Amino acid sequence: MLLYKQILAFRPNKMDWIFATKTFIAGMLSLYFAFILNLSYPIWAIGTVFVIASPFSGMTASKSIYRLLGTLFGAVFAVAVTPLFINMPMLLILILAIWVGFCLYVSLLDRTPRSYVFMLAGYTAVIICFNAIYYIDTISIFDMALGRFLEISLGVVCSAVVTATIFPQPLAPVLQTRVAKTMQDTKSLYDQILLDEHHQPSYTTLLASITRDTSDIHVMAVHLSYETSGNKLMTKPIQELLHQVTMLVANLVAMSERIKQLDQIDMSYREDLRLLHGHVAAFLDDKHEIHENELRHLPATFNADFERMLSHARFEQQVMLGGLKMDIRHFIQNVRAVKLIWQRILQGDNSLPETITPLTTSYPSLHRDHGVAVRGGVSASITIFIAAALWILSGWKPGFMMAEMAAISACILTAMDDPVPALKMFIRANLYAVVIVFIYAYGIFPHVTTFWEMAVVLAPFIIYCLMLFPHPPLTGLALPLLMGVVMGLNIQNRYALDQITFFDFSIGTAIGPIISVCVVQMVRSMSPDITAQRMLALHYRDMRHAIRMHYGVQFKTHLRGMLDRIGVLNTKMVQSAALKAEMNAVLIESSATIDLTRLNELKEKLSSDAVAVKWIVALQHSLETWFKAREKQQQHLVDSAQIFELLERTENAALEIGDEDIQKRIRISVNNIRNGLCQVETELKLQREMAGA
Repeated sequence: MLLYKQILAFRPNKMDWIFATKTFIAGMLSLYFAFILNLSYPIWAIGTVFVIASPFSGMTASKSIYRLLGTLFGAVFAVAVTPLFINMPMLLILILAIWVGFCLYVSLLDRTPRSYVFMLAGYTAVIICFNAIYYIDTISIFDMALGRFLEISLGVVCSAVVTATIFPQPLAPVLQTRVAKTMQDTKSLYDQILLDEHHQPSYTTLLASITRDTSDIHVMAVHLSYETSGNKLMTKPIQELLHQVTMLVANLVAMSERIKQLDQIDMSYREDLRLLHGHVAAFLDDKHEIHENELRHLPATFNADFERMLSHARFEQQVMLGGLKMDIRHFIQNVRAVKLIWQRILQGDNSLPETITPLTTSYPSLHRDHGVAVRGGVSASITIFIAAALWILSGWKPGFMMAEMAAISACILTAMDDPVPALKMFIRANLYAVVIVFIYAYGIFPHVTTFWEMAVVLAPFIIYCLMLFPHPPLTGLALPLLMGVVMGLNIQNRYALDQITFFDFSIGTAIGPIISVCVVQMVRSMSPDITAQRMLALHYRDMRHAIRMHYGVQFKTHLRGMLDRIGVLNTKMVQSAALKAEMNAVLIESSATIDLTRLNELKEKLSSDAVAVKWIVALQHSLETWFKAREKQQQHLVDSAQIFELLERTENAALEIGDEDIQKRIRISVNNIRNGLCQVETELKLQREMAGA
C-alpha cells in the first residue's frame, strides 16, 4: 500500500524526463534496426535497453559490457550441453539447475557490478535452451543462441550511442561529491569527538555510516572505469583512497574511546585538549599542496601540547593520554595520505604515492557470506528443477515460459536478506503486465499499421515506467512491469495475435515466480536479525584471526574487510534491542584489533623467557577461546573475568621491562584492549540482562 501511495505522489523532475526520453529513444531505435535486420526476437533488443538503463553513462556502459559477457557465456554453455542431453530431459534440467546455482553462488560472492556477468550467464543458458526446445521444429540451438547474442548486442549499441550523445551525464561529478562529503563527515566527527564534552554514544552509528558510504562509493568507482572521460583511469586511486579512509574510521573510534575513559576520571585536561584540537585542525585545513615527503609531518606544537596535557593530568590518565597521542598522530598522517591521493585524483594523476602501500587487490577485501551464497544457489537450482520437471511431466508445451520465469525470478533478487516481499511485488507486476498487454494487443495494436504509430502508442506507458527507474523504492515495480509488457507483446516483423498462446504464456509467467517464492521462502529467506547474527559471527572470527597478525598490509586489508562488513551490517533493520546494541559495539571492538596486532609485535621484541611474554601468550590464547565462543554464540561458557585478570598481569609484568618505550606501548595496548573488548562485553551483558528482565 505504501508503494502505491509513493507512485500516486510521484512527480517527475527534469532529469527524470531526460533519462526516460533518452532511454525510450534508444529502445525504439534498437527495435527499428531489429526490424530492418529481420531478427527473430526484436523484443530482446529493446528489453536489453531497458534492463541496462541508468541515468549515468558509466553505469550504462559497464552494465552493457557485463550483459554481453553474461549472454555470451550463457549461450556457449547452452550450445554445448543441449545437443548432448536433449534426449535425456531430466538430466538436462539437472545440469542446467546446477549451472544456474553455481553461477548465482559466484555472483553473490562478488559484491561488485561484475556479479551481473555470472548471474546472467546462469539464467541466459536456461532461456536459450528452453526456447530452443519449444521452437525445435523451426530453429536450431546455435541459431537461437546466436540470435539472442545479436539482439542483445544491438540493444547495447543503441543504448551506448544514445547515452553518449544526448545529454550525457557522467558519473565522475557525482562520485567526487560523494567522496568530498565522506571526507567532510570524517572531519566533522573528529571535531565532535574532541570538542563534545557530553560524549554522545551515537557516534558509532555515524562512523558506521561512513563505512557504509565507502562501500557504496567503492561500487560506483567500478563503473567509473567504463566512462569515456579522462576520469576512467581513476577507479583504482579512488578505491585506494577509500581503503585509507577505513583506517581513519579506526583512528576516530580509538580516539573517542580514549577520551571517554579520560572523562570518567577527570575532565580538567579538556582545556588543553581544545587547544590541541585547534592546532591540529589548523594544520589539517592548510590549503597548500601536500608533497609526498611531508606525509609524516605533524603540527609544530604537537608534542608540546601533549606534554602540557600530561603535566596537568592525573597519574591514572597518563597511559590513556599516551594512547590518545598515538591515535591522533596516526589520524593526522592518515588524513594527509587521503588528501594527497585526492589531490592527485583532482589533478588527473592516477598514480599512488610510493610511501603508501596500496591495499587494493584484484579481489577487494569486502564482506562475503558464503553461507548466503550457497543457500541462494541451492534455492535457484531447486526452483529450476521443479519448474522444468512440471513442464516436462505435464506435457504442457508453453510451460517452458513457466520454467524460464522461475529461473529469472530465482536469481534477480537473491542478494536481498528476504527476497520474498520483492518477489511478490515481481509477481504483481507481471499480473499487471498481463492486463496491459491484453489492452495493447487486442484494443490498440489492431489499429496500428506503421512503426511510428506503434512508437507513439507505446510512448506514454514506457516513458512513465522509465521515469520511475531513478527512484529505488519504485524501481521494484516499474522494471518488472515494463519488461513484462515488452516481452508479453512479443513484437515481431510478422506480428500475429494468438489468444490461446497469449493466455498460455500469461499463465506460465504467473506460475513461474510463484514456484520461486515457495522455494526461496523455505531455503533462502532469512530475517534481518538472522542475517545480522551471521555477520556478527564472521566479525568475531576475523577478530580471532587478527590476534596473531602483524601491523602491516595484511592486517590493513583484513581491517578493511571488517569495517566493510560493519557498514553492511548497519543497513540491516533488526528488531532485537540486544542485537542493535551488539551491532553498535562491534565498531569499538574493531578499533581494538590494532592493539591486538601491536601486542603481538611487541611480544616478539622481547626475549622468549620474559615474564611479560608469558602473560601475553596466555592472553592471546584466552582471547582466541573467547572470540571462538562468541562466534558460536556460546560466550556464556567462557569466563571473561579470566581475560581481565590476564590483562592485569600483563600490565604489571610490563612494568618490569627495562625498555621504557616497549613498556609504555604494552601498557597502552593493554588499556585499549581492556576498554575496547572487555568493557564493551560487560556493557552488552548488562543490556542483555535488562532486555531479559
